[in-house]
Amino acid sequence: MAESEVKNLALHEAWLLLSFFKRGALWNETERLKHKGNFLTENQILQLLLGICRGLEAIHAKGHAHRDLKPTNILLGDEGQPVLMDLGSMNQACIRVEGSRQALTLQDWAAQWCTISYRALELFSVQSHCVIDERTDVWSLGCVLYAMMFGEGPYDMVFQKGDSVALAVQNQLSIPQSPRHSSALQPLLASMMTVDPQQCPHIPLLLSQLEALQPPASGQHTTQI
Repeated sequence: MAESEVKNLALHEAWLLLSFFKRGALWNETERLKHKGNFLTENQILQLLLGICRGLEAIHAKGHAHRDLKPTNILLGDEGQPVLMDLGSMNQACIRVEGSRQALTLQDWAAQWCTISYRALELFSVQSHCVIDERTDVWSLGCVLYAMMFGEGPYDMVFQKGDSVALAVQNQLSIPQSPRHSSALQPLLASMMTVDPQQCPHIPLLLSQLEALQPPASGQHTTQI
């Protein structure tokens, strides 16, 4: 390349304009409350969960899955509406695995791109003949719901202590009893965190359950992507 061409290239710059979310991510909100000995109210949890589900519904409708849903990847708008971010791990929703080589390739990909303490259990040990679908996001959503309820994800401490998350997710999650939560919230969480991926609900079913629990107010903001 000629010297004049190099100089011309150096004169060009690209600028990327992004929205600024002064409230930060959902993780920042739960941490702020936890340091004060407080937690999100059930009404706040239901409204956030409803918005996140609507965002996932939009992604799934396009034939994709997020694959890395976690509190740090959910921004909060000025009025508290959730905004899903970091779509770098997003790929096709339905993946048919046909053979051990493909299974290992997908497992290695998940190890690199899906945060370990929010990764769906079927991605830890991918079977050689199976179908992985968008419900991996529902497992991650269950971990997010747990974090909203109790201030940290169900496997955050397992990872921080250096124990095996891959082993921990094989056992049915024990959900602490809390007077802060109604009897409807815990079964909802348990349905997302089932150890049988085929029994995990799809987002439309969760949306119908959430809308029945807390009908959205008129003019309420929903999730952006």
